[in-house]
Amino acid sequence: MTHAFIVDYRKRSTTAGQEVSVPVTVIETPPIHVVGARLYRDDPYGSRVVGEVWAEETHDEVDRAIPRHPATDGPKLESFRTTPADDLRLIVHTEPWLITGIGSKTPDIFEVRVSGDGFEDRRTFALTQLGKEITVDQIAKEGEFWDLVGVTKGKGFQGHIQRWGVHLQPHKNSKHRRMIGTLGPHNPSFVTYRIPQAGQMGYHKRTIYNIRVLKIVRDPKTDSVTPKGGYLHYGAVRSSCVIVHGTVPGPSKRLLRFRLPIRSHIASVEKVDIRFLSTASKQGV
Repeated sequence: MTHAFIVDYRKRSTTAGQEVSVPVTVIETPPIHVVGARLYRDDPYGSRVVGEVWAEETHDEVDRAIPRHPATDGPKLESFRTTPADDLRLIVHTEPWLITGIGSKTPDIFEVRVSGDGFEDRRTFALTQLGKEITVDQIAKEGEFWDLVGVTKGKGFQGHIQRWGVHLQPHKNSKHRRMIGTLGPHNPSFVTYRIPQAGQMGYHKRTIYNIRVLKIVRDPKTDSVTPKGGYLHYGAVRSSCVIVHGTVPGPSKRLLRFRLPIRSHIASVEKVDIRFLSTASKQGV
């Protein structure tokens, strides 16, 4: 994270149109590689795969995650073009070898839904993307809103006070202070899920709704966003990246996924005027 001076784009803000300092997060976004596509059909038991095609994989590092699939051609490819289905998703993998902030060479593999009006157009688009890379500027624009899905920092097993922030017991309380006073009434005669208790804290999947993309940096060499000494616990940004308004869940090296917003918002999509982005050292260099 760092901070930036922008012209406040929020129409109902008391500082609308004025230059304000806001916290921003820089997220490195190297291209993702499309290796396959899947067709899904809905039935009474859920969604099931009815068709699948694979591209000719060129990255040997993908073998670290899944067995190598031969390129699909012939009858299987023709069946993919004609099989009726209800949904279509691309099988993509990340390319961690393009960045230096993450030590792992094993790519993350996941599915991405292909959206659109006509299903046949979506099917054609999926076939044309096999074996190609998708960059962030192909799917996002500066000023628009995204939903961000990530996993928060793990805190391990924590007690009542740390996990839920309930008050300490009085100092004259017998036995324990750092716990709740009661597990609930006699009726109903069981402990409900509403009772704050000790347990896992952090490392939970969370979604941030309507996070705004302030800027898309395609080449960090010409438009530097790395502070002096690099970002803490990460290093320098060497690939394309996006700058979003506010914070995101998880530590600096954890995978984040973006999607189109599912909640309506009033603000229009317009480019944000960034006057200054701080690249001062975060560690006193």
